[in-house]
Amino acid sequence: MKFSALALSFLSLSAALHGASAPAAAPGAPFALDPFTVTGMQGGDNVITPLLTLPRHASISAQRIGETINLVDAQDALKYLPSLFLRKRNNGDTQAVMATRTWGVSSSARSLINADGVPLSALIANNNNIGAPRWGLVAPAEIESIDVMYGPYSAAYAGNSMGAVVEITTRMPEKREGSVEHTRSWQTFALYGTDRTYAMHQTAVTLGGRTGPLAFWLSANQQDSRSQPLAYATSATFPAGTTGAFAETNKTGAAANVLGATGLLHTRMANGKFKVAYDLSPTLRASYSLGLWKNAADASAETYLRDGSGAPTFAGQSGFASGTYGLLQRHSAHSLALKSDTQGNWDFEAVASLYRMDRDQQRTPTTASATGTTFGTAGRVAVLGGTGWSTLDLKGVWRPAGRRGAHLITFGVHDDRYKLYNPTYNTSDWRAGGPYTSIATEGDGKTRTQALWAQDHWQISPNAKLTFGARYEEWRAYDGLNVNGATTVIQPGVRKTGFSPKATLAWAVAPRWTVTTSVGQAYRFATAAELYQLVSTGTTFTSPNPDLKPDDVLAAEVRIERTLERGRVRLALFQDDVHDAIISQFKPLVPGSTTLFSYLSNVDHVRARGVELFAEQRDVFVRGLELNASVTYLNARTLALSGQASATAAPGSAIGKRLPNIPDWRATFVATYRLNPRWSFTAAGRYSGMLYTTLDNADTHPNTYQGFAPWFVADLKASLKVSDRWSASLGADNILNRKYFLFHPFPQRTFLATVKVNF
Repeated sequence: MKFSALALSFLSLSAALHGASAPAAAPGAPFALDPFTVTGMQGGDNVITPLLTLPRHASISAQRIGETINLVDAQDALKYLPSLFLRKRNNGDTQAVMATRTWGVSSSARSLINADGVPLSALIANNNNIGAPRWGLVAPAEIESIDVMYGPYSAAYAGNSMGAVVEITTRMPEKREGSVEHTRSWQTFALYGTDRTYAMHQTAVTLGGRTGPLAFWLSANQQDSRSQPLAYATSATFPAGTTGAFAETNKTGAAANVLGATGLLHTRMANGKFKVAYDLSPTLRASYSLGLWKNAADASAETYLRDGSGAPTFAGQSGFASGTYGLLQRHSAHSLALKSDTQGNWDFEAVASLYRMDRDQQRTPTTASATGTTFGTAGRVAVLGGTGWSTLDLKGVWRPAGRRGAHLITFGVHDDRYKLYNPTYNTSDWRAGGPYTSIATEGDGKTRTQALWAQDHWQISPNAKLTFGARYEEWRAYDGLNVNGATTVIQPGVRKTGFSPKATLAWAVAPRWTVTTSVGQAYRFATAAELYQLVSTGTTFTSPNPDLKPDDVLAAEVRIERTLERGRVRLALFQDDVHDAIISQFKPLVPGSTTLFSYLSNVDHVRARGVELFAEQRDVFVRGLELNASVTYLNARTLALSGQASATAAPGSAIGKRLPNIPDWRATFVATYRLNPRWSFTAAGRYSGMLYTTLDNADTHPNTYQGFAPWFVADLKASLKVSDRWSASLGADNILNRKYFLFHPFPQRTFLATVKVNF
C-alpha cells in the first residue's frame, strides 16, 4: 500500500472511531506502574502535551529550571540532567549539540529533541555544525517541563533515539499575561595573548491570552553577544621574522604553535514565535505555530605576532583567514497539529512540520596579508539557503477495555523528507558575498524515511507492566550531487529497510522498589550531509560517503529504583552493541600534507557498557534544602574494524581502544536551598572525564586547542521573587574559572544578572 493511501486510511479510521462510545471501566484499577504516559490537552489545561510521550528516565519542571539554572538559551535547561552534556561554546551558540550517555559530541543525529511533538533536531546532518538542534524555536519562558528517555526503547521513535529522546512540553496561557525579561552577562577570559571581558545582553518579551476556546502566545528575543576566541591560528613552525607566538603542541603531541586568536564572534540574533490553539470541542484541539529566526554575525581575528618593527602582522598564515567570516542567516519553521483527548476507546494526533533555511550564507577570505593585518579581497561563500526538511506524524491510541483496561495500544505512521543544498562559491569580493566566479565545492542530496509502528502497553498484573512493539522503516537517499572544481559526480540512489522490535518490563518487586528491563533494536540511517556534503574549511577538507550502511544497534538496560520518603535513588546498567557504526575520522589528503581529509566510514563492531547512579532528596538536614546528583561510567570500545583507523595508524591499532568523542566518566550535582517563598540559592556542578577523538586513541595531549581535556565546572545562582510581578536573579557559571578545551576553548568565569517583570 502506498504511504499516502495508508495515511489517508489512518485519518479516516481515526475520525470514524473518534466518536465511538467507551465501555464501562473494569472495576479495580491496576497498580500504578506506568513507564509511558499517554495524554492530550486535558480539556482546558494550559499545556499542549503530545498525545504520546516517552518512558521518563529523567525530567525537570519549569519551577526547577527557573530556580536552579542560569538560563539564557533554551538548551541551558538540560545541562544538569543525568548523563547529558550540552556543547554550548558561547551565549547564542548555533551549534549547541547534545551528547548522551553512550554517544558524545559529533553525534547530533543520534538523539531526538522535540518540542510539543515537533522536531527541533536537525537530522540533515550528524555533526557539530548544521546538525545542531534548532533551540531558537523554543522560548525559555514557555517551557513547562522536559522529559528524557535514554535509548531506543519506544517504537514511536526512529532509530535516532539510540542516544536519547528529549520531549519539551510548552504551555499556553489560560488568561491574559505577558512579561519582559532582560539579562546581561560578563565573561572574563585570559588565555595565551588574549585577556578581555566579553559581554552579552538579551531582552525577551512574551504576550499571551485566552478568549473562550482560543489561546495564543507571542514571544520575541533579541540577543547581542561577544564570544571568547572559538579557534586559534596555529603553525608547526614560528613564522620567519616574527615574535609573539606561543610555543604549543596539538592533541597528538606535534608542534602547533599558537599565532593568534580567531573566531572572535559578535552575534546579533533575533527570533520570534507565534502559536495559537483552538478547542474545536472539549476533547479536540487544533494548534499552529510559526517560528522566525535571524542571525547576523561577524568573526574576527587577533594576531599575537609582531614583525621586526613591533607592528602586528598575520604573516600570511591561512588560519587567520579561515577563522574570519561573516554570517547572514534567516530561517523559518511551521507546525500544525490536531489532537483529541476523549480518554475513551480511541484518541488520535496528527502533527506536521516544515523547516526552511530561507537564507544562509557564510563569507570567508582565502588569504591573509604577509605584512599587515588585512585580508585579500577574494574568498569563498558557503550557501545553505534552500536546505530544509518536513515531517508528518499520525498517531493513534486504542483502549480496548476503556481507560482502566489492561491493554493500551498505540500506533502510527511517519514520513520525513530532508533536502541538503550546499554549494560553496569562489568570489572576487568575500565581504560583499559576490559576485560568484566559480564553484569551489558542492554537496547536494535528499533523504526520505517512511515508517509504521505499533506497541501494546499491557498491565499484566497489579505489579507488572509489559510494553512491546516494533517499528518498520523504509529509507532512501537520492539526487546526490558532488562537485569539486571541474569534477562533477552524480551519486547513485540508495534504498534500505529496517525492522526494530522493542520491549520493556516494569515490575514492582516490593513496596518502594521497581525493576525495569528494556531491550530494543534500532537502525540509524545516514543523514544527507553524511552521504553528500562536500566542504572545504581552512586546512580541512570534508568528504562524504554515499555508501554508508546504517548504524545497527541492539540496546539493553536494567533500572532499579527505590523511592524514599522525600526522594528516590536509581541505578541503571546499560549496554549498546552497535554494528556498522558511522564514525568520522581525519587523515592527510596526501602523505605529508598539512591539509586534512575528514572522512566517514562504517566501523564493523563497537560496544558501550556502563552504569548510571542517580539520587535526589528533599529537605536534607534542614527544611527547604534539595539535593540531586548523578554519576555515569562508560566503557565504550572498538571490537572490530576492517582497514586502518587512520592513514598513519597500524592495522589493528584501534581494536580494544575507547570510542572517539565519549568520556568514561560524567557527573552532576545540584543543591538548592529555598529559604522562603521569595528566596532560593543554588550551587551546581558538572564533571566530564578525558576523551579521545581518534579510533586508535592517538590524541594523548588533551589540554590544548583541538583536544578534549577532563573538566569540572561549578555554577551559582541566587533568585529573588520581589513580588507577584517582579523577580530577579544573580548567577555565575564556571565560578572557579576552570580553563579547558573541548576542541574549542570553552567559556571561563561568567557572571549573569536577570530582571523580569510580569504584567
